[in-house]
Amino acid sequence: MSSLPSAVPTAAPVPLPGPPAAPVPPPPAARSSAGPSPETAPASAVAPTLAELMDFVRGAARDETLIASLPLDPENRTWVRLDGPGGSEAWLIGWPPGTGTGWHDHAESFGAFTTAAGVLKEHSLAVRLPTDGWRTLELTEGVDRARVLATGQGRAFGQNHVHEVLNESGNAHAVSVHAYYPPLPRIRRFSRTGAVLRLEQTEHPQDWQ
Repeated sequence: MSSLPSAVPTAAPVPLPGPPAAPVPPPPAARSSAGPSPETAPASAVAPTLAELMDFVRGAARDETLIASLPLDPENRTWVRLDGPGGSEAWLIGWPPGTGTGWHDHAESFGAFTTAAGVLKEHSLAVRLPTDGWRTLELTEGVDRARVLATGQGRAFGQNHVHEVLNESGNAHAVSVHAYYPPLPRIRRFSRTGAVLRLEQTEHPQDWQ
């Protein structure tokens, strides 16, 4: 691939050994339903483990009454804030056919998610991106991963996890449960053209809550 313009800094991503995965709260353009205020979520003296977050999202995904309570919109994602374990941030999210998150990461938060209904597909990058100070990165070969998550299947993921999540169905909604700890401090959103990943914007909690 030809080099990028010299005015745009580039950097090589550092390989990330662990498995990647998981979505973020929908963007402000989507409809949301009322839920407990994130500002009232209690802080925990002991951080939940990845296993505890995974147990939580799996248990919530099996709660048929909870899943049925989520309002679904034919065009936009919908979501409800949940009480996650140990002061974690948790969401129940509805995905209309053909919707997705776009490429993003979760900054310093780790977490887990499970598909409660339908099928979701995750594209992810097996790399750890530089935290700050860049706008454009050229990815190396072999960093792309793809995984289909049917009802009951989920993922755990570490910090700085980069991915996009999609409902590729042409006619069926999907529903999923997500949990993050610490509560998301920011979300970085990216665009991608071939091997080039570009930082487009950084969102903070007030942008989606």
